[in-house]
Amino acid sequence: MLQVRSVSRNFGELRALDDVSFDVAPGRMTGFVGANGSGKTTTMRVILGILAPHGGTVTWGGAPVTQGVRQRFGYMPEERGLYPKMKVADQITYLGRLHGLDPSAARRNTAELLEQLSLETRANDPVQELSLGNQQRAQIAAALVHDPDLLILDEPFSGLDPIAVENVVEVLRDRAARGVPVLFSSHQLELVERLCDDLVIIAGGTVAASGRRESLRDRFGTRRFQLVVDDDAGWVRDMAGIKMVELDGPRVVFELTEESPSAAGLESGRRDQSVLEHAMRRGPVRSFGPVTPSLAEIFQEVV
Repeated sequence: MLQVRSVSRNFGELRALDDVSFDVAPGRMTGFVGANGSGKTTTMRVILGILAPHGGTVTWGGAPVTQGVRQRFGYMPEERGLYPKMKVADQITYLGRLHGLDPSAARRNTAELLEQLSLETRANDPVQELSLGNQQRAQIAAALVHDPDLLILDEPFSGLDPIAVENVVEVLRDRAARGVPVLFSSHQLELVERLCDDLVIIAGGTVAASGRRESLRDRFGTRRFQLVVDDDAGWVRDMAGIKMVELDGPRVVFELTEESPSAAGLESGRRDQSVLEHAMRRGPVRSFGPVTPSLAEIFQEVV
């Protein structure tokens, strides 16, 4: 397991990271999300030893991360860093050799990865002749060629079309199924929500929320409800302690607001029930229940 504990990092007067803590567990995919400049890339670079922290620790299996341990990590930076005039297969094989693979293992792993990533027909093409999406897939292959113990990917889906995204997703899921911890950042929140097991949301250099995907949904999903009745549901807007989010005739989505004088003495757990009871007095209720928030909604709330 990778453990990041109370990590801080300054750039002059700028506090880029402030008390950042989270885990990346074996066999689980951890989505690392935040706005531009929030500290995602800086955190990844601290984990990889590219930047030294000014406070806190990074451990692997409970022990400090040494250069030898980092040799077993796989990293894909957001900026493409492959040699443009070198052939795809030669380059990935070369990088595998740099990570300590013998020539035959490096060639074998390269061939398998190019096939998995649908790049086998471009193996002998220079990187500069590939499309941006294929260059991205080649860079992912470079991060995987040495069978890393930990994967850290900075915007791995950038520039990929939907088919290529699904291709890469399957490759990453395969690695996680083998027990490899995977930490990846992405601005594509719908994809992160579908793919990840755990989430870390960072804002302004601090962790705003983290945990299992389901736990975060439960934590932030207890205040919003959907009601479907037979007639118009506009009357919900007049109830104390309730904010209407969406109204479409008989269907209404509302959330519980902070306690107000008009709602004094009525607990939040009773306010949603009071809406249901009021609806039942008015006529048939077709459905009622909490609304599970999307990652985008959770992100907006905490950031």
